[in-house]
Amino acid sequence: MNTALGEPDARAAVTFLGTDRIEVLRFHEGDVVRYATLGMSAHPMTDPTAMLADPVKGPRAELVLSVRAALADTDKVLRPLAVLAASPQVEGVVVAPGASLDVGGPLWPGAPFSSVLVGEPGGLVEDLALDDPMEPVRFLPLLPMTPNEAAWKRVHGAQALQERWLASGTDLRDPARRSVPLDAAPE
Repeated sequence: MNTALGEPDARAAVTFLGTDRIEVLRFHEGDVVRYATLGMSAHPMTDPTAMLADPVKGPRAELVLSVRAALADTDKVLRPLAVLAASPQVEGVVVAPGASLDVGGPLWPGAPFSSVLVGEPGGLVEDLALDDPMEPVRFLPLLPMTPNEAAWKRVHGAQALQERWLASGTDLRDPARRSVPLDAAPE
């Protein structure tokens, strides 16, 4: 991760009862600030319906959020990101592309977003190979969603929402952006 994002300029750690420590690292790259979790991939994610969790096999991931710098107090996103990264351990969820994750409140003070769409890995940070039989660590981008977008995504799906964003030229890194128009057919 350091080779892809550089050296972090800040970090915070959170430990939840019954879980391993989760760190959130902050990286600046021009006018973009990136927040990346560290510790979520320490254990493989397990299907909550599985009778026994495999301690070695299963998907592993870390989360990456990118926003434009100096437009909002986004450094307050550290705890919500740590909560999302701890969700596989705490709630037994498997975080995968297309999933919605909700923090139950604004991602940072005044944010119009309380949830994120999990994007496809491999764009910003390449997968990190681990020794067999462990699966590689995938770095999953998080795309902030307004409550209207999250509700629309539940009905129409992640792909349809991403197409709306693309058709509208939505800047998903804008920490103060408005919801994409959802009532008319995409242009």
